Amino acid sequence: MADLKIGIIGKTNTGKTTFFNAATLLNAEIQPYPFTTKRPNIGVAHVSSPCVCREFNVKCQPRNSVCIGGWRFHRITLIDLPGLIKGAHMGKGLGNQFLGVAAQSDALIHLVDASGSIDAEGNIVEVGYGDPLADYYDIEEELALWYQRIIEGNRMSIEKYEKSIGLVEALYQVLAGIKVRKEHIEEALILSGLEDIPFRDWSIEDTKMFAYRVREISKPTIVVANKIDLEGAEKNYIKLNNTLKDVVVIPASADSELALRRAEQKGLVEYIPGDEEFRVKDPSRLTSKQKKALEYMERFVFSKIMRTGVQFALNTLVFKVMGYKYVYPVHDIERLSDRKGRVLPDVYLLPRDADLEDLAGEIHTTLRKNLIHGIDVRTGIKLPKNYILHDRDVIHLVVARR
Repeated sequence: MADLKIGIIGKTNTGKTTFFNAATLLNAEIQPYPFTTKRPNIGVAHVSSPCVCREFNVKCQPRNSVCIGGWRFHRITLIDLPGLIKGAHMGKGLGNQFLGVAAQSDALIHLVDASGSIDAEGNIVEVGYGDPLADYYDIEEELALWYQRIIEGNRMSIEKYEKSIGLVEALYQVLAGIKVRKEHIEEALILSGLEDIPFRDWSIEDTKMFAYRVREISKPTIVVANKIDLEGAEKNYIKLNNTLKDVVVIPASADSELALRRAEQKGLVEYIPGDEEFRVKDPSRLTSKQKKALEYMERFVFSKIMRTGVQFALNTLVFKVMGYKYVYPVHDIERLSDRKGRVLPDVYLLPRDADLEDLAGEIHTTLRKNLIHGIDVRTGIKLPKNYILHDRDVIHLVVARR
């Protein structure tokens, strides 16, 4: 399975690149004017969950991941996309480039400036002048209108193919290139009330309604209310949270996370991404500017929201919203090791509906072909090939000898 791809969307100057840098520690350019990010920045970030090494009281030897302080970190791909503005679906600004890459993402993090310090065009203005909720709706509409434009632009083709292969398959031919699956289309049709209406009878409003639905379903999204430490941001976060009832909204300070990650790299603090605290190693090594910055974080970020929110946002999207899970395969049940004696070397990040055969296929195609059954290491229970895996499962695969 290819790395999970998460796109960061939002208007320009909401802090997307800072969020990206904080999560990946790549030094993408950060400047306070619109369209700093002129092409997507792509980097490696991680999601994290408690490692099972603590539960089994063993010292793990990670190979495809990292274990830090009892937390297992697994890589994902993070994409920082150029900022959107109104009219992007028609190519305004960097719209076409943005939307094309956004559509290749498996899920999206929608960053808004909770402090209201950008205007409708993404220019920096006085704190409180902007409207984060309006910014959210602007971007979501641009995404949906772009989906609609693709559908309307292929109207003749859809009508033609619908006669021979049906509506779902006809729409799939057009939308498959932007990671829309058949089950997404089926669900969107039902929710739009269009499943029994021939495509030739769809109005412009029908295609727009369907576009909104299929975008929501095919691209799971959370909202990150960034710059939560600034004046007025907390009030706007509450408004976002109360208004967007079906969307997860997470408060964050990407600036604080980036500063902590860099301080940790320099050996100034002890900090694990996602932690609810940090510890200064040697206060005498800090400059007065660094001391003030850390005091500010403690007062206006950690005391407010318990964490910076960056790692928490990634974890929430992947594990809670998308339903992905960690699964640990082992060869030796007693030692929890692979054939080379490495303890809990690998963890696989698998989708919600992944079963035992999917796990075997992730390890090697021949394992899938020769799989007989699995064993739940905790209980010793034999598991069938179609057993749906659960988060934190530790599994031994039993395969036929060649």
